[in-house]
Amino acid sequence: MAGSVGFTYSFLLIASLFAAASAGNFYRDFDITWGDGRGMILNNGQMLTLSLDKASGSGFQSKNEYLFGRIDMQLKLVPGNSAGTVTAYYLSSQGAAHDEIDFEFLGNVSGQPYTLHTNVFSEGKGGREQQFRLWFDPTADFHTYSILWNPQRIIFSVDGTAIREFKNFESIGVPFPKSQAMRIYSSLWNADDWATQGGRVKTDWSKAPFTASYRNFNANACIWSNGKSSCSSTSASRNNAWLTEELDTTSQARMKWVQKNYMIYNYCTDKQRFPQGLPKECTAL
Repeated sequence: MAGSVGFTYSFLLIASLFAAASAGNFYRDFDITWGDGRGMILNNGQMLTLSLDKASGSGFQSKNEYLFGRIDMQLKLVPGNSAGTVTAYYLSSQGAAHDEIDFEFLGNVSGQPYTLHTNVFSEGKGGREQQFRLWFDPTADFHTYSILWNPQRIIFSVDGTAIREFKNFESIGVPFPKSQAMRIYSSLWNADDWATQGGRVKTDWSKAPFTASYRNFNANACIWSNGKSSCSSTSASRNNAWLTEELDTTSQARMKWVQKNYMIYNYCTDKQRFPQGLPKECTAL
């Protein structure tokens, strides 16, 4: 128990340091793409909110496309009875053979924890779900959710702590997202047919509108425009160290601790789902 408290304290300390990361401007960096006024940019571009009611949800996307980068965003999720709602925050390209890197936050009834759902699509194929509980209340304050995407790996992090790593295993025939530029997307929508307890708990529209808030966006990333990258093709410079970044021993230990204590589903251990054998990237770890 003492170890758990120590780790949790460390996470909170890291979170406070992470909150100081430089912030983008939502007017400059994003377009609200749907929702008929339910998405709003506030505080001179320093905050964005998405809302959901019975008529519609809402969403936004980045003006830029990226091909590799470190993307940070602080979110405060729908409070109270959020059952049936999904707040999605992800990178995606377009088309049937698209690539995608997902955070999805599945709401729950009051007092019950959110489910953090992660997935990776490459060449149109997903099915690589890992799900977590969080070690804090994600509705009480803002927390930082990050995606590190470089040619060797994808790392999902929460408040600076890695929770998942998807490595490049092209050498054994597993496609890896590396050739399609992706935009950042986020949406708040109703998915009460599946989101909460397998769809058994429906959205309580008397609690609408449901609202999620965003701030402190930061992209240290290669912008893709007119078929060219903003990053140098030479070895990673000091400012682009993330291009070759990997987890050190301490970060790996923290990730394993989170997975041991807070992971609730891992496709790589679901032998019933894959009776012919687990996916190749699972057995290569």
